[in-house]
Amino acid sequence: MARPQNGRQQMKLTRLALALGVAGLFASTADVPSAQAKYDAFTVPSLVYRTGAYAPNGIPVANGFLDYFNMLNERDGGIEGIKVNVLECETAYNTKQAVECYENTKNEGQSGALAINPRSTGATYALIPKTTEDKIPLLTLGYGRTSAANGKVFPYIFNPPGTYWSQATVFIKYIAQQEGGMENLKGKKIALVYHNSAYGKEPIKTLETLAAKHGFELMLLPVDHPGQEQKATWLQVRRGKPDWLLMWGWGVMNQVAIKEAAAIRFPMDKFIGVWWSGSENDVAPSGPAAKGYLAGTMHAPGSNFGALEEIRKHLYAKGKGAGEESRIGEVLYNRGLLEAVLTAEAIRNAIKIHGTTDIRGEHVRDGFEAIKLDDAAFKRLDLEGFMPPIEITCENHEGNGKIAVQQWDPDTGKWTVVSDWIEPMRDLVNELVSEDSAAFAAENNITPRQCN
Repeated sequence: MARPQNGRQQMKLTRLALALGVAGLFASTADVPSAQAKYDAFTVPSLVYRTGAYAPNGIPVANGFLDYFNMLNERDGGIEGIKVNVLECETAYNTKQAVECYENTKNEGQSGALAINPRSTGATYALIPKTTEDKIPLLTLGYGRTSAANGKVFPYIFNPPGTYWSQATVFIKYIAQQEGGMENLKGKKIALVYHNSAYGKEPIKTLETLAAKHGFELMLLPVDHPGQEQKATWLQVRRGKPDWLLMWGWGVMNQVAIKEAAAIRFPMDKFIGVWWSGSENDVAPSGPAAKGYLAGTMHAPGSNFGALEEIRKHLYAKGKGAGEESRIGEVLYNRGLLEAVLTAEAIRNAIKIHGTTDIRGEHVRDGFEAIKLDDAAFKRLDLEGFMPPIEITCENHEGNGKIAVQQWDPDTGKWTVVSDWIEPMRDLVNELVSEDSAAFAAENNITPRQCN
């Protein structure tokens, strides 16, 4: 594992520090700034997996995140005049390594870690108690523990713009729309092909609740890591003949599943993947056979956004981009960029709220809880039309972001949003979140905080 204290990672971080002009990157953890001090840089660790089985998906996410902050550094001098040091640490999508990366980066720089992006549901579960104790926000963009949406119980965990439970309800609403109404779900068979991990299991309870309520049959089909062997799974699909397929997959699992679905001639326009099963990486290997495949999305696809042009202008035109310029605007690149946008806005909000640039993680928590991105805000960010408005509060850490369904067209090599931005079944999701978070609070002797 690459860690800040080993030679290879130390060289990498040193090069990054020199590139950003960061003098205080390796400051002592005891070197806490005084009230009048001005930071040389804000520290934002980025837990990445550029190696391992999931690297093809981890790399574009990491690149989008890094490019956005480096663009702010080049164009604006950072945030409020302070550059941002994105401190990458390699996890290989391994929970143990992710925890080690957290421990090795949380006190780096003068500011310490202002926010953590773990990019793994397993890592998220492991880091919830640690980041809460250390008062460092954990941003789990559309993944992680769904009940962490309750900010009263999970004050430092944020999972905007939508959770897995919300997404599951949107998929059922979308299916009902195609079937002519919720009443027509009765007697239907819906199969869930899922990564056999904490991540893949997240939507099961919600789907079971919906199945009992609306009378459809739910088939559960786990796929073990990393997901290359699925013959038995698709034999069950062929025998069970579900009307619709849902998939909670990641990495090579997605590619294999789409190929196997095509091989048994399952209709692609009745196959819907979670938003981590809806990137170019997932569909391109199947060629024309993937035509019509569907996936959830939290933002619009494509590169036709001003912020991406700014990245090209200030980074790639100068040879400073994190990856291949041709991949700017791909789904997972945009996902990493959205992580960076929300993190940057939280830092900016924290500075405004507390009237100082000498902020720590606990101040950035307040910044996350003040995020309100409306159409005017997206225009300011050069991201008009990127996603629906979203607002995060002390009580609601999921936000009110809606979810859409996009469809793949191999002829154009593009994703197209084919649904409205669909409102999740809030009453059901809120009930499940309240129940689960209350149980967590009881098990861990947590007294929910008050939100004004």
